Amino acid sequence: MKKYNIEKTEEEWKQELSEEQYKVLRQKGTEAPNSGKYNLHFDNGEYQCAACKAKLFESNSKFESGCGWPSFDNAIEGTVEHVQDKTFGMIRTEILCANCGSHLGHVFDDGPTPTGQRFCVNSASIAFNKNS
Repeated sequence: MKKYNIEKTEEEWKQELSEEQYKVLRQKGTEAPNSGKYNLHFDNGEYQCAACKAKLFESNSKFESGCGWPSFDNAIEGTVEHVQDKTFGMIRTEILCANCGSHLGHVFDDGPTPTGQRFCVNSASIAFNKNS
């Protein structure tokens, strides 16, 4: 099993995260589409891992994809780990925080921007820090 900079027991994660955050970040759950607070959020700043506060995405990489979850066309280099996901009879690319291993969502090669990528992220897995 891979070692991460931030490692905690599941009990520690349960104490630090909300029930929804724990379900998404640590149990690889998914919030309902169009339910997350960052889906239609477009302030200037950075999005961080809700579990460990590592910087993951800049606001200038966020776009409205119409998929119901926050979408980014790129992650800050070295902050997101890509892992093949074969659950539910599909082959997808899961994205994890490279700092703590928490589940963020999935990345797809159908983005409308020049990167061609759509990082589909659960709002419960991120926190926002506004630029001053």
